[in-house]
Amino acid sequence: MESVLIISNFPDHESADALAKALIDQHLAACVNLLSPCTSVYRWQDTIESAVEIPVLIKTRRQHYDRVEQLIKMMHPYELPEVIMVPILGGLPAYLQWITDETHLSD
Repeated sequence: MESVLIISNFPDHESADALAKALIDQHLAACVNLLSPCTSVYRWQDTIESAVEIPVLIKTRRQHYDRVEQLIKMMHPYELPEVIMVPILGGLPAYLQWITDETHLSD
């Protein structure tokens, strides 16, 4: 099974935590890291903006991407949330197996 890392950012810890718990509860992710707040600087609607956000790292399988994306869009307050999928090309085999094991019920 192909493991992937899905990256997003949320505007506050509470909404990021709600997503993390929903993903784990539905077996759509093996682990979700909520990182320390960071400042994001970006252009939105022709204006340079900045916002403090909570980076979210989601470890899952490729086959769950569409469902994870739908859940992020449903739970995210932004009009255009960041959702980026990065393939995991290698890693500790036992950890990668754990990702598969923890996400098997959503098949």
